Amino acid sequence: MATALRCQRHRGPDESDTWHGGELVFGFNRLSIIDLEHSHQPLSWGPPENPGRYTVLFNGEIYNYLELRAELVDRFGARFSTDGDTEVIVAAYHYLGTSMVGRLRGMFAFLVWDNERKVVFGARDPFGIKPLFYAQGPGGIAFASEKKSLLSLANTLRITEDLDHRAMQHYLVLQYVPEPESLHRQVRRIESGTSFTVAPGGQLVTERYFQPNFTSRPLRSDSDAKRLHDEIVDVMRDSVAKHMRADVTVGAFLSGGIDSTAIAALAKEHNPNLITFTTGFERQGYSEVDVAAESAAAIGVKHVVRTVSAEEMMETLPLIVWYLDDPVADPALVPLWFIAREARQHVKVVLSGEGADELFGGYTIYREPLSLAPFEKVPGALRKAMGKVSTAIPEGVRGKDLLRRGALSLEERYYGNARIFRDDQLRNVMRGFDPGVSHKDVTAAAYRTSSGWDPVTRMQHVDLFTWLRGDILVKADKMTMANSLELRVPFLDPEVFRVASTVPLEQKITRETTKYALRQAMYQVVPAHVLNRRKLGFPVPIKHWLRDEMHDWARNIIQQSQTDHLLNRTAVLQLLEEHRSGVLDHSRRLWALLVFMLWHGIFIEGRLSPEVPEPHYPVKL
Repeated sequence: MATALRCQRHRGPDESDTWHGGELVFGFNRLSIIDLEHSHQPLSWGPPENPGRYTVLFNGEIYNYLELRAELVDRFGARFSTDGDTEVIVAAYHYLGTSMVGRLRGMFAFLVWDNERKVVFGARDPFGIKPLFYAQGPGGIAFASEKKSLLSLANTLRITEDLDHRAMQHYLVLQYVPEPESLHRQVRRIESGTSFTVAPGGQLVTERYFQPNFTSRPLRSDSDAKRLHDEIVDVMRDSVAKHMRADVTVGAFLSGGIDSTAIAALAKEHNPNLITFTTGFERQGYSEVDVAAESAAAIGVKHVVRTVSAEEMMETLPLIVWYLDDPVADPALVPLWFIAREARQHVKVVLSGEGADELFGGYTIYREPLSLAPFEKVPGALRKAMGKVSTAIPEGVRGKDLLRRGALSLEERYYGNARIFRDDQLRNVMRGFDPGVSHKDVTAAAYRTSSGWDPVTRMQHVDLFTWLRGDILVKADKMTMANSLELRVPFLDPEVFRVASTVPLEQKITRETTKYALRQAMYQVVPAHVLNRRKLGFPVPIKHWLRDEMHDWARNIIQQSQTDHLLNRTAVLQLLEEHRSGVLDHSRRLWALLVFMLWHGIFIEGRLSPEVPEPHYPVKL
């Protein structure tokens, strides 16, 4: 247990404790945010007749805990000995049963042990903001916020640390490992929006308690549209207000786009001294530093900037991969790590804009159904023939991908925002490529439950189960918690989703813009220069760096990697040289391979051992 806790000390450096109950052991590292002097975990609670009946472990925050606490007191006479949200979770479980999980507004992964019924009940938040891994073997079952903690218990659990080749193939296509898989065959994840029970020696029984359902309602007049926009502002203002609840200082990330700027502007209503943070690179077109600074000035907040160099990225990437647990080939997570490290010297909590694109229709790819609409009128046989024609067009020729994708149905062509390797490309690189493994393994369930919806809404629905929880939220959680910084995402709130789910298609995507309803709503909040800016996020110039500053570094990683049984080294080196010569842009594919090789060197080979710093945060005044 000591090693397992030490593996994730960065998630909670303020205090650590364990609790033993028969065959059950709980351990916790705390990052103190609410009720700093109390709410220690593991926390025991019970009704007056059995005060020690339950023990709870809880990672995250419940933003409506004050309202829920008041309800439990009024309805049931519940008694509390702390002022925090942890006690509210276990009391709600006692009085409301397992349905209580649907009442929680927050980000969470928790376990409640009922010593009377001898059962553990747990759950993970609706969108998958907070992680929860588990492993089960002859030696028992264990849960943890970090996979590396479970790997440290492999001998106790009597599980193997074998690589999951199926998950690896998914990773090389998607740039992340999809839930519930991990790259270790016997370690899995509790899925977002899922609760579960397990008794000692028993099997895990899961149940999905949250199924996102888009129920767009037609707008019959301008006044209907105005009401929708007002409703969006109102629910976002309420969500941000609740996300500001903390007994420590709360700041905000500011990338320069509408999402983060709206969050920061609403947060300033509660903290006039709000500090915002952004990051960028000293390369034109790969930085939002200037526009973020302009936004910060417009809303009147103090602003902190951290620029990142290619040398810093190369030096830090192995450590970042260690923090990730499983590889995520999103270059944006590197600058996120640096700005999180900077922010932690000023604040302990930050707000961010993740989730707005999935809920309100913000990705440019969501406009693809408009551009591909003419293909829908082409007879099936001719459409397939067009797809075959696209294969004869050389790579890099304009129109090739449009023709290829236009020949495919939505279910065949769309599997989330990232498309790293197509099957025909992956065959040349991955040894043991399995044609039976498909992105449809990951997306099929989401397409089944969204049958009959318009294509854009179906794409949003797929992204909630793939891109959002596989990439966006993993990098957000891992990179901030690596620096003992709590990140909160007000867009990913059940009440915000309730409103967003009603937005009709024409209020999401137009030929000119995305997130139309959100942009119209935020005219009341966001500076005008931000409202219609093209989305950048934290773009990383790896396309250029892998041709210049990073080329030798990348080549060394490829040559030193002990992955010849998994990857064709010659083919990977050829990708690198083709990229360097400018023949083709292989930057995203190369980045996915490099991150995997570093991960393999750390977690499988044991050849790489990044020096993990002790959590230490001198505060800048």
